[in-house]
Amino acid sequence: MFRSIAPPLLLAAAPLLITGCDKQPTPTQQASDAPLTAPSPVPVMGPERPILAFGDSLLAGYGLKDGESYPSKLEAALRARGVNARISNAGVSGDTTAAALQRLAFTLDNQPAKPDLAIISLGGNDMLRGLPPAQARDNLSKILQTFKDRNIRVVLLGMLAAPNLGKDYAANFNPIYPTLARQYGAVLVPFFLQPVIGKPDLVQPDHVHPTALGVEEIVAATVDDVADALPKK
Repeated sequence: MFRSIAPPLLLAAAPLLITGCDKQPTPTQQASDAPLTAPSPVPVMGPERPILAFGDSLLAGYGLKDGESYPSKLEAALRARGVNARISNAGVSGDTTAAALQRLAFTLDNQPAKPDLAIISLGGNDMLRGLPPAQARDNLSKILQTFKDRNIRVVLLGMLAAPNLGKDYAANFNPIYPTLARQYGAVLVPFFLQPVIGKPDLVQPDHVHPTALGVEEIVAATVDDVADALPKK
């Protein structure tokens, strides 16, 4: 990944090194030769911003170590930007939209503070099990309505049907996310896994879940959407 300096580059630099031995560097030269330091991180400011990550294994951190899940990495990325984010990970591996709907009220009622924002990743397990898209759409609609009723903004992480399910299934499944995002005023990430598609080194051996490096790529691609979706205070 890292390449050493090529010999021609070293030869080109040699006259500069010799010249530098003949005279003392000027203050300008001294300043330019000083080691570069990384920019200071943006200080975390303002009141704490509670965020709820609600969904399936893509949020739960399936196959990853503690601190490597999408909510954990996203929280760190937001805090590095100065946002005092605190993300509660309510991801459950294997959850379908129906299972998530059943636990939604309990999850919301047991948050230490009302979330400023919710991030939803659901529907992938419905799709992998070949469940009817209409059922997933109905459940997701009820989930989004619940957040709307509680005045909680939403970032909806979209999913696409696997090619092996056929064109008819995809034609009914894929429009679920943009349609519901428009209907409920949610911020849409069209395809959550897009940054790792076609990159085997960023996906676990199951060919579904991202690796820790894959999560970092997904965070980099979505952190702006999340930051912009937070209500202004």
